[in-house]
Amino acid sequence: MKQRDVTRERRFEALLHAHRKIVFKVASVYARSADDRHDLAQDITIQLWRAFPSYDDSRRFSTWLYRVALNVGISFLRREQRLTAPLAPIDAFPGLAAMPADDDGDERLRVLQALIDTLEPLNRALILLLLEERSYAEIADIVGISETNVATRISRIKQQLRTRLTAPADAHPNPKPDPKPNPTGARPDGTR
Repeated sequence: MKQRDVTRERRFEALLHAHRKIVFKVASVYARSADDRHDLAQDITIQLWRAFPSYDDSRRFSTWLYRVALNVGISFLRREQRLTAPLAPIDAFPGLAAMPADDDGDERLRVLQALIDTLEPLNRALILLLLEERSYAEIADIVGISETNVATRISRIKQQLRTRLTAPADAHPNPKPDPKPNPTGARPDGTR
């Protein structure tokens, strides 16, 4: 192995080690099971290594890592959504705001995670970065959209989550469409 390759590999390992939490956070946002999170973290690491020659030293490594990791996470989620059933309806989690938190707030975090899981992939990325306390400018740079677009989307996402958290369970119509609509308009009991 050439000295230049060894140096590049060591540099990559050092940078990845210093920022490894980002990989695991992205994996936990886009994968449900522990096995899937592990697989996704490996996929992210492999893609980071493949893309490392294109990393520009003039930019922050964490920004570049987020961009690659989020793209891999979104691709993973899209693949998984084609293979799995939809998530539980959001109305299964009414009143998170009124829910008493235990000592660790685990239940509230679990419900919030379930709500975040219902978001579109790009919106998940935005919320992840917001929860990481990234500035709108950093988020825009990572995701590749304008800062104004980031602010608008985050505002809408917050409102959407707020509405879902505070709405009573019976206020939401069943989100699953009827599998076979009846062309006659008759109900299952035969009435119209």
